[in-house]
Amino acid sequence: MKRLGIAAVLALLAVARPASAHPIPFSYLDLRLKGEEIEGTLIAHIYDVAHELNIQPIERLLDPAVVSSFSGSIVTILSNRIKIAADGRALTAVWSAPEVVADRQSVRLRVRFTLDRAPGTVAVAASLFPYDPAHQTFVNIYEGDTITQAILDRGKARFEYFAGARQGVLAVVHRFVPAGIRHILIGPDHLLFLVGLLLLGGTVRRLALVVTAFTVAHSLTLSLAALNIVNPPARIIEPAIALSIVYVGADNLLVHGGRDVRGWIAFAFGLVHGFGFANVLREMDLPPRELGWSLFSFNFGVEIGQLVVITAVASVVALLRGRSEAAGQRLVVVGSIVVAAVGAFWFGQRVFFPGGV
Repeated sequence: MKRLGIAAVLALLAVARPASAHPIPFSYLDLRLKGEEIEGTLIAHIYDVAHELNIQPIERLLDPAVVSSFSGSIVTILSNRIKIAADGRALTAVWSAPEVVADRQSVRLRVRFTLDRAPGTVAVAASLFPYDPAHQTFVNIYEGDTITQAILDRGKARFEYFAGARQGVLAVVHRFVPAGIRHILIGPDHLLFLVGLLLLGGTVRRLALVVTAFTVAHSLTLSLAALNIVNPPARIIEPAIALSIVYVGADNLLVHGGRDVRGWIAFAFGLVHGFGFANVLREMDLPPRELGWSLFSFNFGVEIGQLVVITAVASVVALLRGRSEAAGQRLVVVGSIVVAAVGAFWFGQRVFFPGGV
């Protein structure tokens, strides 16, 4: 992580400054996962600790005797501002007394957490020195021979780590499958596009072809975008998704003579919708070590949600057509007009009022 490397160099340069000058505001939290135990160290600069304790001059905190006298206060302040959870359960920490790290003008505390079992996820939330809006906490999580790094600050105060063992994979699946289901079910644009594709009805084979084309297409672009291989901006993708809805509604109204190109429509616009899925997925902090599983799980969840929508819509269309062909045709006309009109509204909104989307 380039940002992390540059910041670490700057932090080392800051150590050379007089202790009374405000250093570059960094703290460091190292956590080591060891089966049913997590061990860690926290290093905080004396400038920040002295500010919290109202100690002047701050160089007094380079005296082990002074640090010892303020030991309880230092532990209380810092421990209350760091929260560690494993598999969603808050952990109780055992903190050591702080010790002076003179060459870094810092104090160091050691911490230990005992768990019932090896964790699948470890969540770290930290806001160590909120008085300073520029303060950052560098988090290093060690598991075996691997290290995962994150930066916590005012804009991002929480980081979730997925373990590399089987528990971590299960945690990824447990998180991203429901996320995929939820996104397709509460995403009106994707739902409306699917509804538009299904209004004409058809045989099971025809509907399966349409759905498969859409699935293959959006899975492809979802993966490309999540891997940062292709990354078109949302200001282009969101209006394009709305335009796809207009197109599918209009195509339903213009179709005649048995022409049915819904498979091609589903594939072409599925590529666009995949980038829309990726925008949502990117906001969820994909775990680097389990990227493949997170992509698969989210996409699998999307497919489950699609199946629910497809089953409901196809059943209603088939029921109406079975009772009255005229009623089925009216459903196609009215439904397609609604689909195209809503898509046109979204298109205008996303082009001219993008901040409201």
